Amino acid sequence: MVGLRLTCPPVGPSPLAARPRAGKSGRVGQQQGGAQRAEEPYGEPYGKPSDERYDRSGGRLPGDPVPDPGLGDEPVPRPAEADRSRISCARSLVRVLPALLILVGAFYDYFTPMAFTAGPLFTAAPLVAAPLFSLRGTVLTGIAAFVAVLTIHIRLGIVFKVDALTEVATVATVGVLAVLINILVRRTDERLASAHQIAEAAQRAVLPEPDQRIGGLDVAARYEAAQAGAFIGGDLYAVQDSPHGVRLVVGDVRGKGMDAVAAVAVVIGAFREAAEQEVTPEAVAQRLERALAREGTRREGLDAFEGFTTAVLAEITHGGGLVRIVNRGHPPPLLLHADGTLVTLAAANPALPLGMGELGSWPDRAEETEFPHGATLLFHTDGLSEARDAQGRFYDPAARLAGRTFPGPDALLATLVEEVRRHTGGALTDDMALLAVRRP
Repeated sequence: MVGLRLTCPPVGPSPLAARPRAGKSGRVGQQQGGAQRAEEPYGEPYGKPSDERYDRSGGRLPGDPVPDPGLGDEPVPRPAEADRSRISCARSLVRVLPALLILVGAFYDYFTPMAFTAGPLFTAAPLVAAPLFSLRGTVLTGIAAFVAVLTIHIRLGIVFKVDALTEVATVATVGVLAVLINILVRRTDERLASAHQIAEAAQRAVLPEPDQRIGGLDVAARYEAAQAGAFIGGDLYAVQDSPHGVRLVVGDVRGKGMDAVAAVAVVIGAFREAAEQEVTPEAVAQRLERALAREGTRREGLDAFEGFTTAVLAEITHGGGLVRIVNRGHPPPLLLHADGTLVTLAAANPALPLGMGELGSWPDRAEETEFPHGATLLFHTDGLSEARDAQGRFYDPAARLAGRTFPGPDALLATLVEEVRRHTGGALTDDMALLAVRRP
């Protein structure tokens, strides 16, 4: 008899974690305003006096040491990995369970008195196999259970007794039902697979993956949905080269479901058109404002009055090393220099989100910042900065990334996703869109 062995994958540290740079304790810079607190992931409250001032170049002040990696570099428990390990073990056990049921049933039926029966074990085997095995595997499991009970009854000389015939008939009937259940499960899986493919096609149409190289810049994007199996929601990003520079947008639409997806499609469609036609990023923001206003007139219920989108728009000049940013109520971008210095590009004059023009209107003003060689711009939605651990503490990307370097934008985003899932225990409460742009 072939022995059965269960194996569980080991739980170990992720290879994606970036290695921090050594150095003494430093500070996290902020373009406008003072030191950022974990309880206020978007920076200082409006109107609060700033503690320090940094120049627009974004580097450390003279004499400042290299910042320490900050929070999050100590070993952190990894409940998500442990959960995946336990799930893998459970799946392995369930897959060998039908064979174990047949073996235990055969032993029990053969070595116990006539008054005892292992019928429930034989009937359970094909039922367990039905939702887990292929059609062939389910049929073979049913045949194995039927042959096992029939063989034992023949060896014991009770094959023609009423109780024995009833048990054989029951096992055969349950085997046939298990095959039918398997067929229904397979058809359901095929429909789910079809829906999965449709969702992937919708994501590629509404939220396509940007090219890795756009306008001489290295680009990477990630979308992490809070809902398991979901692909797109209310978060968005887009990058487009234009005659005026490489333009991009990262935003977060209020609400969930198909209404939010429809608003995402409106924003990205309007952005791609405006990025080609408008001369300034301020004009692009106004085009998005008008597009959402038109969309709001077609909505019903609460969204007709309270629909809005937080967004940050940026324009990176062609070869000029300059980035212009318009922030509409969105978490500020982070500028990571090649030496590990980090600067938070907070807006000097916070503006209302897109779609709230009726509450007040004033001209958008783009803020310019130097974008030196080797630096990386990180744009994100609040799914990153508002991710909480079991104690309710925010994940602070500025504090976590200060003093660390990454080989490219892909490695940066992979590290962020891994760390956030560790921080939250694998349970995201909000979608998370990440966009990183590096100037070689």
